[in-house]
Amino acid sequence: MEYYNNILCVTYAELTEGDDAVITAATLRQNMRRGNIQCARQGKGEGNYALYIYASLPEKYRMRYEEKYGDPKAVLKKQPADIHALADRRAREYYEAFEYELNGVQTRLSRKLIDEYTVNASVLGHLLKRIGELRAYTAALGGGKRSDLWDIIYGESEQMREECGHTLPKNIKRLRDRVNAYKTDGYQSVISGKIGNCNTLKITEEAGRRLVALKRSKVPVLTDRQIFDQFNSEAAERGWKPLRSISGMKAWLSSPQTEPLWHDAVHGELSAHQKYDRRHRTALPQMRDALWYGDGTKLNLYYRDDDGKVRTTSVYEVIDAYSETFLGYCISDTEDYEAQYMAYRMAVQVSGHKPYEIVHDNQGGHKKANSAGMLDKICRLHRTTAPYNGASKTIESVFGRFQQEVLHKDWRFTGQNITARKQTSRPNMEFIEANKDQLYTLEELKAAYVKARTEWNEMKHPATGERRIDMYQTSENPETPTVTTADMIDMFWVTCDRMSTFTSSGIEITVKGRKRQYEVMSAPGVPDTEWRRQHTWQKFVVKYDPYDFSSIRLYWKDKAGDLRFERVAEPYIVIHRAVQEQTEGEALFIRHQQKEAEQSRIERQVAAREIEHSEGVAPEQHGLTSPRLKGVRSDVQRQIDRRTRKYGRAPEELSIGRVTKIVSNIDWRDVEKETAPIDERKVAGKL
Repeated sequence: MEYYNNILCVTYAELTEGDDAVITAATLRQNMRRGNIQCARQGKGEGNYALYIYASLPEKYRMRYEEKYGDPKAVLKKQPADIHALADRRAREYYEAFEYELNGVQTRLSRKLIDEYTVNASVLGHLLKRIGELRAYTAALGGGKRSDLWDIIYGESEQMREECGHTLPKNIKRLRDRVNAYKTDGYQSVISGKIGNCNTLKITEEAGRRLVALKRSKVPVLTDRQIFDQFNSEAAERGWKPLRSISGMKAWLSSPQTEPLWHDAVHGELSAHQKYDRRHRTALPQMRDALWYGDGTKLNLYYRDDDGKVRTTSVYEVIDAYSETFLGYCISDTEDYEAQYMAYRMAVQVSGHKPYEIVHDNQGGHKKANSAGMLDKICRLHRTTAPYNGASKTIESVFGRFQQEVLHKDWRFTGQNITARKQTSRPNMEFIEANKDQLYTLEELKAAYVKARTEWNEMKHPATGERRIDMYQTSENPETPTVTTADMIDMFWVTCDRMSTFTSSGIEITVKGRKRQYEVMSAPGVPDTEWRRQHTWQKFVVKYDPYDFSSIRLYWKDKAGDLRFERVAEPYIVIHRAVQEQTEGEALFIRHQQKEAEQSRIERQVAAREIEHSEGVAPEQHGLTSPRLKGVRSDVQRQIDRRTRKYGRAPEELSIGRVTKIVSNIDWRDVEKETAPIDERKVAGKL
């Protein structure tokens, strides 16, 4: 038997041990579930044991207890008979929930005051009950007022002071006033007048608004001392109580109820948002490729540029949120569209799958990536993180640990963010300057970063203990499709901003200021002449692979604006102009192309003249002559003439006028000369 929180209790061992146990363990648990026996303290934790309120034991168990351990009156002789008064749970609940204003701030009672007020209220409740019992007993005996009533009550109060340690008055008159006050006001009467009394509030609502305004002031900006002095100089005129100390004022300004009113003015609204607004608690993905993060950050290693200056650069990384595996990256001075393109392309190639979701910020080249539709083609869903909210991005945490655990081991480490407070998070600039000739070159930096990424991927994941790369490779996501060649073209081939025209010199595109020419081939190294006849001077939409310029793809737009694939074009064939430098293959190619060009001219002329003759608009049908081709052999012209049927008409079809004209051109001298027959070629030429 012992006191716990001023309540007489018995131990678990006293009740259940021995053959003559007061109560069995099972029966004890059953009575507790039914609420018949109250537990004051559970037997949890090292060195603790369960305690049960003695007064809550049913009578038969109290009798067994007394038979086993003796009459507890010897222990309780100074204790009031009604022990329940000292365990007034409603009093404790009242004081635990009680709130009051302390310098304008809502606060609750301390644990010490809660215990003190609970004991005092319990004793006062018991004293009131004893007064009622004594008066009832006196009335039953037919007596009048008891002159010794308060002497008895005072005596019991002092007895309980020794056992309970209450703080009620030792003076009988003041004790009488406290009991009467308790009878009228209940639990509230026990609370000291210094607590919860609005008259003691030093900072009223109006005064508090003035303090907040002074804290927010920008013209001029005031220190805490200046705010204190300014407020006190105005207090008398405005009817406020002056502040007694700067520390009290600072405590009021820093309270959770007050600081949000001025924090943004002093530290910025973003700081207030991050400090006070609720944050989501999220669970990370449970399978690979469910979520990728993409973000650019400083590559935290110094290097030496071509001028010998110490520099840093940036890197854009794509990571898998499930395994924290680094999938793709691009080292670049700027977080532009090209860096993002290269990083996402590498990530897809490493993964072999499209991710379900991509999360990124809305800075740098992401706007172009969105407008170009690249991210829409890579994943089902992509979204931006809240701006200026690093806590919402898992990749920020990954970058931080990557810096601390891997990059930090390199003496060229630039340190973490400049807001980092640890000295170990900052670089030793004296050492770096002294050894800047030993810094990486840019190419060496890139190689070192690849090595660092590999080390990170092969390190154990903090949650599973598996290597990150193993976690990624052994995981499966049934909703992320495998990437095909067609997918790679659709996702990562870039569309030129403007349409390009296929001319006699092929089709030309400009990428990063460099012009590239292409043409369509019918076979390797053989330009497609037939295709050229039909499509020269047609406009095409061109797509190209920034990783590989060995071919491009030509598309034409239909009336609905949709792209239709036409042909793949290859780099334009270049030959040496000087004969001396030409190879045998080049010379053969030139001769072949000359023949192809002649044939193209023939086909073009034949097709056009057939149309003229069939439609009756040929110059010859009107006594005129079609121009001859320039710069070609005579047999080329004869082939055109033959195919347009100039030689296809029978002699009898010649008009009488033309025959007469031919005969008139023959000289008699030629006729008389037997050795000089008619020159048939001349005649044929005139026909």
